[in-house]
Amino acid sequence: MPTVSIIVPIYNAEKTIGRCVNSILNQKYRDFELILLDDGSTDASGEICDAYAEKDERILVLHKPNSGVSDTRNRGIAMAKGEYLQFLDSDDWITPDATGFFVRAAAENGCDMVISDFYRVIGDRVSQKGSIEEEGVLTRVDYAVQMMQRPADFYYGVLWNKLYKRSIVEKYQLRMDHSVSWCEDFMFNLEYVRHVSQIYVLKIPVYYYVKTKGSLVSQGISMKKTIHMKRTVFACYNDFYKDVFDDTDYEKRKGQVYRFLFDAANDGSVAPLSLPGNYKLGHERTRVSEGVLEGEGIFFDTYRERKLQEKLFDIVALRNDLTTVDVKLLYYLSQHHENCTFKEMADVLNISKKELSGSIQRLLAKEMITVFEKDRAKEKDRAKEKQHEAKQRAEGKEYAVTQEADSVMSEMLFVLCDFEQIQYEDFSQEEILLYEKLNEKRKRNIQRALQ
Repeated sequence: MPTVSIIVPIYNAEKTIGRCVNSILNQKYRDFELILLDDGSTDASGEICDAYAEKDERILVLHKPNSGVSDTRNRGIAMAKGEYLQFLDSDDWITPDATGFFVRAAAENGCDMVISDFYRVIGDRVSQKGSIEEEGVLTRVDYAVQMMQRPADFYYGVLWNKLYKRSIVEKYQLRMDHSVSWCEDFMFNLEYVRHVSQIYVLKIPVYYYVKTKGSLVSQGISMKKTIHMKRTVFACYNDFYKDVFDDTDYEKRKGQVYRFLFDAANDGSVAPLSLPGNYKLGHERTRVSEGVLEGEGIFFDTYRERKLQEKLFDIVALRNDLTTVDVKLLYYLSQHHENCTFKEMADVLNISKKELSGSIQRLLAKEMITVFEKDRAKEKDRAKEKQHEAKQRAEGKEYAVTQEADSVMSEMLFVLCDFEQIQYEDFSQEEILLYEKLNEKRKRNIQRALQ
């Protein structure tokens, strides 16, 4: 049986379904089934799904009369066989590490749900979106308190930035309410969270959300039906908090619970993109072109290895509100090495001196590194030919990593393990040992040549 069932409802998505499905098939994590649900499409969506299914046995396709996204997702849940459920919309896509991050977070932390940040895409611009600031495990009550701050936020309401346990969904027969066309995902989430004990917050954006949903009025829904749906959703929201909190706690927080009515007053529309960290699409994570992937020679080999390191460092940076340069510098400072000049530090890290200076200032402000003056008396005692070099040495300062960076350094250990695993995939243990032995000899030869 597959570990993950990935469910994608599809309706007239012939222009975007290829990007969506390809992003799933390109996952580094391979143990999944993909359920494509053609909800009565009148374009070529159904044929496209069938073509994919012919090429990959993990893909299941269901063609059905049009009945709406909620009923279609319910059909997907009924078909699913995986331990976990993951949802996508057909006009969106995911990063290559999305499913792997979800499963690792759930399995390693014993959690019943994982919730992640996501990328909001408008045109050729992209911005990271998330509401809970710190990564880690939350109880059901902790999660409820966090949600109370921004109850109508997409982050809590949608299905696609979360991983669910199918056993919980089936035990309590949780399904989408297809009688409403607003916040049906949110109502499902509220019912699901009622039955969980621990939730993992993943501070990595793994989903690209590009669909801009119109308001209820723009969907042609009458004011009477709109009011009825909002009352239904609020009743579900209110019941959730009555269940999560005891009577005394609920009364204390009742005013906050009713804040949902104000937050939901935007009539289901999506707020404009006004988030920090706005990037041009394609620049939000480390990537290389097809030409670089296929390039031959020592320069391409060196470049690809560095880009792989940066791609993994990106993950640590995203989790800790740092830049990739910050993470590289922290790791550099944590390693034993002789003092380098400021220029050499920048060269080793493959960054400019301006980038290095900026990173030092950011890490000092976060108290992740500390600075101390070098022993200038010893510097003066050096031979005259060393004086020019001494003047260049990081402006007469040295830097050390502090305890504030401990969590970042711990994550770096996992990243370095991933880096080794990627490099040594399909190697036998004997091949790994032989490679390491020969590589040590190769490094010594290079060092001698540079003396």
